[in-house]
Amino acid sequence: MNCPACGTAAAGNFCAKCGASLKEATCAACGAHLSAGARFCSRCGIAVQGEHSEARVARGRGVQPGPGMLGWWLAGVAMVVLIVVIAWPIVRPGRETGGAGGGDVAPTGGPATGGGGVDLSSMTPREAADRLFNRVMTAVSAGDTSQVRFFVDMAIQAYHQAQPLDADGYYHLSVLERTAGRADSALATARKALESAPDHLLALAAAAQAARDLGTDPQVRDYYTRFLAAYEAERARKLPEYEAHARQLPELLEEARGFVRPAR
Repeated sequence: MNCPACGTAAAGNFCAKCGASLKEATCAACGAHLSAGARFCSRCGIAVQGEHSEARVARGRGVQPGPGMLGWWLAGVAMVVLIVVIAWPIVRPGRETGGAGGGDVAPTGGPATGGGGVDLSSMTPREAADRLFNRVMTAVSAGDTSQVRFFVDMAIQAYHQAQPLDADGYYHLSVLERTAGRADSALATARKALESAPDHLLALAAAAQAARDLGTDPQVRDYYTRFLAAYEAERARKLPEYEAHARQLPELLEEARGFVRPAR
């Protein structure tokens, strides 16, 4: 017999030249047995093109997707994962999750912070990004590094797709980039937030932490000094994101004081 993949004369269970299986296959459309080398199913007539037939790349029959269908298959898997993440109740109402720099970080309001059922059709790109942010921060708090690695790039991409962002959104993105070990990107993102909100406490803290990761102490001191100077007036504004991070801000305050306090 000839190998159905390369045409070389072959015997046994596998082709000695290309390694293709010579075992009798099963039609993915109707389940009928296919003899080795068959190009059409004798029962239903569907085309069978060796290992690359679209009829045999059905995932449910354990055959790997062929080159022509791989892109669609991966896109489908990514969409399923995203829907599962968004629909999963990340945090219970009233609960905040731990951030990359310590303390509590959680998005403000909307479906991104509540448990229970989620109406995916009504969720905005920003709400979906916030939901993913919470997923990553929950994994950080739990010390689940595998979950962090799995979701952090997806969350970063979600914020890029949710542009334009406000200062709080840029803060979330900066935290995610630091979590992913991209301190340079995290600093650039925090600076974007400060362009429109130069005294935003969370953005100043994010910039300081990213600069600290990069080892640029003069910049760290500058951002923390600005943080301390703006703290009281900014807290009096009672911005939604400040209320959402109410437990984290005092920790950031102590962190800033500790860094800029003159050495004795």
